[in-house]
Order: sequence, then C-alpha cells, then structure tokens
Amino acid sequence: MQGHLVTVDGETPEITPENLKRLISSSTRFWLDLAGLEEDAGQRLLRDVFGFHPLAVEDAEHFSQRPKIDTYDGYALIVVYGATAAGSLVEVHCFYTENYLVTVHHDPCPDFLKLTERLAKKAGPRPDHVMLLYRVMDMLIDGYFPVLARLDDEIDDLEDEILERPTEQQLGKLFDLKRSLIAMRKVVTPQRDMFATLLSTPDLLPGMTPDAERYFRDLYDHLIRVSDLVDSYRDLLSGALDTHLSTVSNRLNVVMKQLAIIATVFLPLSFLTGFFGQNFGWMINHLQSRAVFFGVGVGLQVLAAAALVVMFRRRGWLSSDGTVPSAAPAKRRLIAPNRRWHVVQAQVESLENLPSLVHPEIPHHQV
Repeated sequence: MQGHLVTVDGETPEITPENLKRLISSSTRFWLDLAGLEEDAGQRLLRDVFGFHPLAVEDAEHFSQRPKIDTYDGYALIVVYGATAAGSLVEVHCFYTENYLVTVHHDPCPDFLKLTERLAKKAGPRPDHVMLLYRVMDMLIDGYFPVLARLDDEIDDLEDEILERPTEQQLGKLFDLKRSLIAMRKVVTPQRDMFATLLSTPDLLPGMTPDAERYFRDLYDHLIRVSDLVDSYRDLLSGALDTHLSTVSNRLNVVMKQLAIIATVFLPLSFLTGFFGQNFGWMINHLQSRAVFFGVGVGLQVLAAAALVVMFRRRGWLSSDGTVPSAAPAKRRLIAPNRRWHVVQAQVESLENLPSLVHPEIPHHQV
C-alpha cells in the first residue's frame, strides 16, 4: 500500500492493519497519508480497521467530490482541494479525529512527503493535532498562489502578443486558460464557503481551540484572495478575448479598405478605356495622332488616378492614422514574483519554526 505513516514521536512504522490497530488502541497520535486507495483495500482499512462510516468510505473510494465537511461520531471527513506545481488540481480526503489524521489522495502531493520527513525528524512532546490538520490544508491552499502567479504572467504575455499580432493559436490558449480558471473556481468557491461554516461552528472539528481557530481563519482569508484572483483573471481573459476579436476585425476592415481603394482607382480607368474603345466613326477619323493618344488616351487615365490618390491622402485614408498598425505593448513596471501581494512566503524548512506544532501553549505569533 503506497503512503506514509508517521507518529507524533517521529516513528515511521510500516503501514499494516496490525500496526494501525496497535496505534489506535494505545491512543498514539499519528498521521497516515495514503496515495491512492483501491476499493477492497479501502473497505478493509478504513471501514474495518478505523471503523469509519460506510458513506465516508464510499466518498474516499470515489473521488470528484465537492469540497465539504461531514461530521460523524468522534471524527470529521473533510474534502479539500489544492494545486500542484504543474497547475493541476489535487483532491484530498481528510479523516480527522483528536488522536490521528488519515489523508487519502490519488494525485501525487510532494509537499506531503516533505511534511512527513519533517515530522519524522522531530522528536519531543506530542504536537497539537488540529495544527497538523492546519498544516496539511495550508500546504494545499498555498499551492494555488504560484499557479495563479504563473497565470498572471501568461495573461500579460498573451495580451502583448495579441496587440502585436493576433493569431488563432492565441485564441486557443485563451480558451485553455479560461477552462483552467473555471475548474479552479468550481472548487475554490465551495471550499471558501466550507471554511466559513467551519469558523462559524468550530465544534465541527474535535479539539478545536480558540488559538487554532485563528490559523484556520488565515486559511479562509487565503481562499478569499484566491477566489478574488480567479474572478479577476477571468475578467482579464474576457477582456483579452474581446481585444483579440476587435483587433482581428479592425485588421479585416483595413484590408477591405485597401481593396476598396484599389477598386476605386481602377473604376475611372475602366470607364475611360471603355469609352474610347467604342468604334464611333468620329473618334476613328479625328483621334489619330500620337499626341492625342498620349494626351487624351493615357493622360486622362493618369490624371484620374492621380486625382483619386490626392483625394484619398487628403482624407487620411492612405496615412498611418487610417490603418491599424502593430501596436507596441504599453510599458509597465515589472514586479518581482516575491513582491506581489498574492504570493505567500515559502514554506518553512524545519519544525523548529513551527512552535504551534510542538506545544499548543507556545505563542503562535512566531509562525
């Protein structure tokens, strides 16, 4: 069975039903992270060993659930979503009690492995278990910010490319980005509402303390920021789509105007050649010399074309103001990624910087 098991004392025993029953019977606090769960294994482990409700086990076996929190006798099932470095969403089911935490996910979560290694290296007093749940959720939610920062850069580059030269490939990329934001919005919005419910009724989580509630309120604030950013980027993409369509339409109008100018120039030439091409006897008898040929036949056509060019230039149809040249992107001040307001600081590298995980009485303002 793929996963990681770490106790509060830093031990990492093998994931077997016997070891899990021993830890549960001894009230040892531990964290079990399961990467993927087959149907038979899920029934034997979650239902037979932990004694979870069949409905909760069914949710863990069939993913694509809506973010939610369900309370049962002595534990809670929390479905929460995060984002990986590749930009894909990861769904995690958390079975939380006062003594242990079980997380189930199908997609890989490298941050979970890092947190497991930190807990395995840390020996000492038992940590506040609700803060371990906070740290797991914090890793998942903080994963949205690098993805959104990358989307911000992609949208800026796409807008510059559209202003310079719109293409069909840009249109496809626009729709891909919109689909990504829509998928993220589908999970961020109900997840934000779930945390609002959790803060309004803190009794939903066993062992919730007023001190730990402040940290979960911080997660709620992060989700609000993520939700606002997703909505803002959706508006930016809609604006970029409108800019793409209007730019293509303007360039099409320029092409049509140029073709209309060419057709207009040839209109009097066609009339003159058609008029003098008529086989009237008077013309044939009187318009015979070379001077008449160049003066009347050719001269009138050159004069008509020149008059039209002068008229078009006076009206501005041949100037740069009458066309849509390639637009130079506006110069904007570049902001370093670590100075953007929606980018959170990097995760701490050791549990020494996490006093709240070591003992609940230590002040939390140091985190």
